[in-house]
Amino acid sequence: MANESSQAGIDRPKQEERIFLVVADQSEEMPVALRYASRRAKATGGRVALFAAVEREDFGHWAAVDDLMEAEQRDETEAMMSRYAETVQDITGVPPIIYIRHGQTRDALLKLIDEEPTISILVLAAGTGGRSPGPLISALTGKFYGRVQIPITIVPGTLTNEDIDVLT
Repeated sequence: MANESSQAGIDRPKQEERIFLVVADQSEEMPVALRYASRRAKATGGRVALFAAVEREDFGHWAAVDDLMEAEQRDETEAMMSRYAETVQDITGVPPIIYIRHGQTRDALLKLIDEEPTISILVLAAGTGGRSPGPLISALTGKFYGRVQIPITIVPGTLTNEDIDVLT
């Protein structure tokens, strides 16, 4: 007899530990998603995973410039991930899983979710700027909705630490 997830078209193994995936970037709302995911992971015995994409500029025949810019961006991304990893460990007591991929954020994220069956939930915070929840949320709940085979939790980017602590 097939399990329910296979019947729904989702071929993801059942697992004991929930992995809460957070897209790490420099946005104002990202720390909200990070705290929410960390608190949920701690409360449920799960673990946090951080994801960032290093996007390559294309200067055509200036490959050396491309390589240099990519290396600088990778160094910046690793430093950012290190800071966020400390926050996760402070809250959960467990270091996060870290994924750094090359390519456009949306495409690299979708590919990671497809390739990594241990990821259980994607946690994103909505933008605080007004009209739109943000380009990634808009894409994943719009045109690319059918490609996301895990639940997406979207938290308001305006939540305070105290709000999150009460919710989790």
